[in-house]
Amino acid sequence: MKKTIILLLILCFAAAVKTSSNAYSYPSRPPIPEESGTGMEKRILIVKPAEWRSFQAKFKNQFPRLKIRHVYTEVFKGISVEGTLADLTRLSAQPEVEDLGPVTTYNTESQSHVSFVGGDKVRSLFDSKNQRLTGKGVKVGVIDTGMDYLHPDLRRNYAGGYDVVDDDRDPMETRGSEELATIHGTHVAGIIAANGKIKGIAPEASLYIYRALGPGGIGTSEWIIAAIDRAVKDKVDVLNLSLGNDVNGPDWPTSLALNKAVEKGVIAVAASGNSGPGKWTLGSPGTAEKAISVGASTPPIKGYKLLLDNAEPIRLIPFQGAAEWRAFRGLEITDAGFGRGNEFPKDIRGKLVLVQRGKIPFSEKAASAESRGAAAILVYNNEKGNFAGSMKNIGIPAASLSRQDGVKLRRSLRQRASILQIKEEDTLASFSSRGPVTGSWEIKPDLVAPGVAIMSTIPDKQYKPLQGTSMAAPLVAGAAALIRQAHPDWSPEEVKAALMNTAKPLKDYHSRLYEPISQGAGRMDVWRAVKSEVLAVPGSLVFSQFSSGGRRSAHKAKIKLVNHSGQTKKFVFSYPSRAQGVTWHIPAAQYVNPLSSKEVEIELEGTPMHLVDGTHQGWLNVTAGSERFSIPYLYMMNEPDYPRLMGFDFHPGKEPGTSEYEVYLPGGADEIGIALYEPASYHFIGYLDWKKHVGKGRLKRVLKNRELKVSEGTYKALIFAKKGKVEDVIETSLTIDFRSQR
Repeated sequence: MKKTIILLLILCFAAAVKTSSNAYSYPSRPPIPEESGTGMEKRILIVKPAEWRSFQAKFKNQFPRLKIRHVYTEVFKGISVEGTLADLTRLSAQPEVEDLGPVTTYNTESQSHVSFVGGDKVRSLFDSKNQRLTGKGVKVGVIDTGMDYLHPDLRRNYAGGYDVVDDDRDPMETRGSEELATIHGTHVAGIIAANGKIKGIAPEASLYIYRALGPGGIGTSEWIIAAIDRAVKDKVDVLNLSLGNDVNGPDWPTSLALNKAVEKGVIAVAASGNSGPGKWTLGSPGTAEKAISVGASTPPIKGYKLLLDNAEPIRLIPFQGAAEWRAFRGLEITDAGFGRGNEFPKDIRGKLVLVQRGKIPFSEKAASAESRGAAAILVYNNEKGNFAGSMKNIGIPAASLSRQDGVKLRRSLRQRASILQIKEEDTLASFSSRGPVTGSWEIKPDLVAPGVAIMSTIPDKQYKPLQGTSMAAPLVAGAAALIRQAHPDWSPEEVKAALMNTAKPLKDYHSRLYEPISQGAGRMDVWRAVKSEVLAVPGSLVFSQFSSGGRRSAHKAKIKLVNHSGQTKKFVFSYPSRAQGVTWHIPAAQYVNPLSSKEVEIELEGTPMHLVDGTHQGWLNVTAGSERFSIPYLYMMNEPDYPRLMGFDFHPGKEPGTSEYEVYLPGGADEIGIALYEPASYHFIGYLDWKKHVGKGRLKRVLKNRELKVSEGTYKALIFAKKGKVEDVIETSLTIDFRSQR
């Protein structure tokens, strides 16, 4: 059964801004922090309880220069202390010390993401019952890892739910060991409806919690669909799913189930995924046509970039749990391999250490660098793309880089680097998955919302910032709750259109609009959405596919113009930018009477011989009275460049003596096979399966173990699918174990 995982904690930024080639060139000298001060650092130190008394005496005798700021005796035995980095490093090495971490600043009252999308302003509005718009009376379902319903910020909002993992009515988060315990659902629920020290976007909404992801945040399609089914039976108004898989197809079961929920009146919201920034990376259930699929953008946050002479700046992705970055000038860079002890150069004091990802944990790399006096550490990826991570109580700044940027820095070790702080706002998080959807070519995500450094609730009365499309989706779900309270008679399609029509299209660092398959209609503005009186449904248009050799043909799309106001509204469409080979047929100005709607047709006529291959997309602008909004559109020329296979899973079969595998083929395949190799030598062993002329969609095969021509063991597996001239391959590790079924 295909596993589903939570979409969490992957953070990266878009391409960097160019700067003057001779800027920030400094003479050779030791690095000088721009924020110069006393050179004193602050740390929180935790002492082993049994050695607390002896440590106190030892501290007074051996560390007279360190200043105690606070003494802790109840939550743990320890102190907060201030002193030089050298003294603090020596202190951390004492055997009585259990942990030593930086003093950081928290502000659980401040949630810029809510006010940034207009949430605070909406709470000043009233519904038809003269109640403030806070989500009161709206039932919001959360399908996730459960929730700590005892959290003081959430317990008043908890109204029920179900645990489909354990099949009981107790949807509490998984507790226990660090590897298995979860926090995700509590964080998601807090973004929607926390009502205590922090405020969710809809702080008086009723929360219905469905635990469908168990220990470690792992669940199955079966559990997800069961949770959707229960939520529909419970008549929730809004349903949030901050979870997903790597199957980009419109007909995956979880996507179909979510579409059915919408048909029954539920406003469904799903995270798009954290596999960006490439195309076709969006996964189910974010592929559901009728759901609101949400990507991630940045709220107002601090960003950092690294500058070298004569080179484009490199954006840094800070690690959570490390010290905050600050501005540096003239940092010398040194390479330390994978960051293992014997790989560090003799003298790295005050230097920027560059290490590669892999071999040992991030925290171990950073702790070694800190103990040797490094100013900061950068970890670059060992594979293509960006990544983000966390460390535990590291007292120096740490950040991740793409492999490309890491290799660039390794070639520039003789240069000195500068770190500058910048302001990040309304940019796409590059981890945010992109569309379109294979087969249907639907534009996804539908819109984006802040999903970076989002502060919310976690179990045991705590709070924590997390990032991911998992955090963006509940912000939209909460906004949908506010719209439902304000307009209880609006259909799910109208709520979705209101959010899309009023979204703000975002631009990149070069002031170019992000493509619709990256941002959908743009960044959500709930203030505009709630106040909207005119709608264009749907909020995006797809004109299908033109093919080489075909005659000039036309594709049509219908739009329903809705007027919820008491006055006649005039809708005017503007022509998109000219493109070779296409002609638009746009309706003339349309007048829609008060409290009514009208359906119109837009036609795109194309001549294939004049069209360029690939995905074509843009915006169709519409004005209705004083309101103006942009509708994203898309059409294809010839077979697009989508992946030919995805979502491979291999597991023991339901029947004794069998094994099963399933894989998703968006366009079918001329042939598909699973080739097995010896892991160390890559010596070819044989084929686990091979099949020709497979139709599109989900392929599920049951194999009889006695007929397999391979023995038990762990293999390197190459799953390949060929369609026309294109062949795609998935490489994975595959274990064949017959013993468990004997």
